[in-house]
Amino acid sequence: MDYKSVKDSEVFISVLMQPSHSNFGGKIHGGYILSLMDQIAFACASKYSGAYCVTASVDTVDFRNPIEIGELVTMKASINYVGRSSMVVGIRVESENIQSGFVKHCNSSYFTMVAKDEEGKTTSVPGLILNSDIDRRRFVKSIRRMEMKKAHSEEYRALDGSTAESLEILSEYNVQVNLSNNNE
Repeated sequence: MDYKSVKDSEVFISVLMQPSHSNFGGKIHGGYILSLMDQIAFACASKYSGAYCVTASVDTVDFRNPIEIGELVTMKASINYVGRSSMVVGIRVESENIQSGFVKHCNSSYFTMVAKDEEGKTTSVPGLILNSDIDRRRFVKSIRRMEMKKAHSEEYRALDGSTAESLEILSEYNVQVNLSNNNE
């Protein structure tokens, strides 16, 4: 099996935020940032795997700080985890006021990408060489996130919204429950 280091996967992009990227509130539109993140995740995963890659899932996108028009947004991506054909790409988004030099962390996210061959079938990716404590920590945290996601998915499938327990849970929220015999 072939192995590559995390360093072999690193990709950086910087984009100057323009008025056309803003939302109605005058800040940079979150959808535009997500689009850039998807692009860098693709570039990172494809660079690492040597294959065409598709986005399988996006985990934990929390917008921590708004991005202003005129700021320089830099995204840093690297492979945090590899499976047989999947990779978790960690992305850090920062924005810089280019006049003052002030840099703020805007968000971090994890994109699961899957390598595909020419026929569109999944294909194997190289193993990952962990050269630092940070590489090791990121790999282990990716495993933990996947375990938590699987457990959450199983718990969610088991949830039945028609039980007395669910009605008790709903009583603590700002909802009015009007049940009918119609399941529309």
